[in-house]
Amino acid sequence: MNVNPENLPAGDPSGPQDGEDAAVRLAHIRLSGMMAEDRDGEDPTDPDTVQAMPVVMEFPKSPLPDRRVLLEAAATACVAVCLDPRAGGEGDFAQALLRWYGARIRKIVRRARNSRWLDVQELPGVTASVRSPEGGVASARAFVPCPVGKTPAPVAKLQIQGADLEPGPGYAEHPEEVLSGDTAPVIYVDASLAMTVGKAAAQVGHGSMLLAAAMDTDSAVDWASRGFPLHVCEVDRSRFAEVRTLAEKRAADGSARAAAVVQDAGYTEVAPGSVTVVALERDWARD
Repeated sequence: MNVNPENLPAGDPSGPQDGEDAAVRLAHIRLSGMMAEDRDGEDPTDPDTVQAMPVVMEFPKSPLPDRRVLLEAAATACVAVCLDPRAGGEGDFAQALLRWYGARIRKIVRRARNSRWLDVQELPGVTASVRSPEGGVASARAFVPCPVGKTPAPVAKLQIQGADLEPGPGYAEHPEEVLSGDTAPVIYVDASLAMTVGKAAAQVGHGSMLLAAAMDTDSAVDWASRGFPLHVCEVDRSRFAEVRTLAEKRAADGSARAAAVVQDAGYTEVAPGSVTVVALERDWARD
């Protein structure tokens, strides 16, 4: 896949430039810290502690984006915000992430087109655009987290619910064919849960950032330098169980290759405790 982020030079996830490496390293250290078990800093009586990362998918009427490629764009945008050089600084961008890391890694996904899509590009965040082998492009933008009740107006007015996307022709039968061309990380989605594209986008966004957090810092910085290439594969329940077992074995064995398992709270679409996504690092970072 060709990943072509756009619209935000200071946070361009096509790779950190000279002088930005140290900031990306610090951003990764901060991201890794959110893995602590005692990080839930939400207080239901204080709405400002209920944080979310807004994500907006570009959803034109025609042609509709490819579901898999749109999910890859969403996953890329989310991890790119977390490892943006500004996330290793001391400004508002970094502080917003740190507040969110201390609470729950909630994401709220919306869709936009035309002028509304252009309007949200002015807000702090990162846009990722991913090109499919067939030449189509799908884009998503992830923003710095904020209190749910204080979501910026250009984002808050966008639609959360809406039309779903079906997998492209042949993809459902052979979802892992895309893995043959490289060894970039892969995010597996449990297709048996039948999540809408918006719900799945939030889950793969969790997967990409949790995988980055589980990587050692050198590997995470290397991934950033490559532009966060990744694949999303929606697989059947049997295959998903296999990759989940692999991820859990890596965690138990202390494998050098990172893995992340996403378990959903079950507020929407899926039952509480459902494992929705498994993200796996492959050998590319050590080639």
